[in-house]
Amino acid sequence: MLFDLKGKRRRAVQGTYILLAVLMGGGLVLFGIGGGSLNGGLLNAFTGGGGSSTGNKQIQKRIDNAEKQLAANPQNQAALQEVIRDNYQLASLSADQTTGLFTADGKKNLRQAADAWQRYLNTNPAKPNAVLANYMFQAYGQAGLNQPANAQKAAEIVAAAQPSASAYLRVVQYATLAGDKRTADLAGQKALELAPKGQRSSVKKLVQQAKAVGAPTSTQTGTGTTGG
Repeated sequence: MLFDLKGKRRRAVQGTYILLAVLMGGGLVLFGIGGGSLNGGLLNAFTGGGGSSTGNKQIQKRIDNAEKQLAANPQNQAALQEVIRDNYQLASLSADQTTGLFTADGKKNLRQAADAWQRYLNTNPAKPNAVLANYMFQAYGQAGLNQPANAQKAAEIVAAAQPSASAYLRVVQYATLAGDKRTADLAGQKALELAPKGQRSSVKKLVQQAKAVGAPTSTQTGTGTTGG
């Protein structure tokens, strides 16, 4: 149930992208959430690597070594995680430093990361790596591969590992975009439960906004007039 960027839908996408920026930026600060390793690692991926050609070659070398390990053992979770992490880092280093948008070359790395991520999930890890899930949430987001259903699944992994109002707001947003109304409703309830009492009204508004910008109109769906 992935949505596409056609016609009037562009306005909704623009609004959603703005909302995502609020949730990832101001929202995290507002709710006092996300100061731990998940967001720290993501931030470092964007700003801490320095995009030198030497550094990129070293990252690519690690990817190549991991791929050799996978050729011998396709179920090697450590090697799959290396491929995911390093391809995401390469994509981040080539991203536009002012907008945060991934470049065409960066998206190639994101697709490689996404392939490794799906292979990693197919190994049925007992507890999927939440840091990598956070990276893949960004990779599947609208600045990257624009795959809401996959972004939703990654957001759910992050929210389960590090429950917070902000984390569940991201699930609301992408579940709505993916057409999963039930999950969006449940995540919205969870976001309200986790929000500090003094901030619940703000969280409630953000939940409503996330659903509004992600929901298709009746003329766009062709399958019904109500969300879901």
